[in-house]
Amino acid sequence: QVQLVESGGGSVQAGGSLKLSCAASDYSYVTKCMAWFRQPPGKEREGVAALYLDGGGPFYADPVKGRFTISQDNTKNTLYLQMNSLKPEDTAMYYCAADVLCRPSRWRRGAMDYWGKGTLVTVSS
Repeated sequence: QVQLVESGGGSVQAGGSLKLSCAASDYSYVTKCMAWFRQPPGKEREGVAALYLDGGGPFYADPVKGRFTISQDNTKNTLYLQMNSLKPEDTAMYYCAADVLCRPSRWRRGAMDYWGKGTLVTVSS
């Protein structure tokens, strides 16, 4: 059973930085196409960034372009999300997810195969 475990969330003031990590169980095929999503309080889940090793990218949602960076360490089966210049509107539960079919259109629809349980990011003004 594939497991994705996020970490690195916390509370930070506006303008600060956080780096999220997502550790995948040692199934290398799931780490080729992964993404970060978030769900702000009272709102729907939205895609944040995606990394499709054979399908182009990285891809970023417009609100985070220039501030967030998605990356991966294949030796550790770990996905990262470096978040800089954080804003209060970035407050959300952040989830990592894996797309086994590796089709970029799927992350845009949130149609991923495996999900982590999330890590909470709170940005205060």
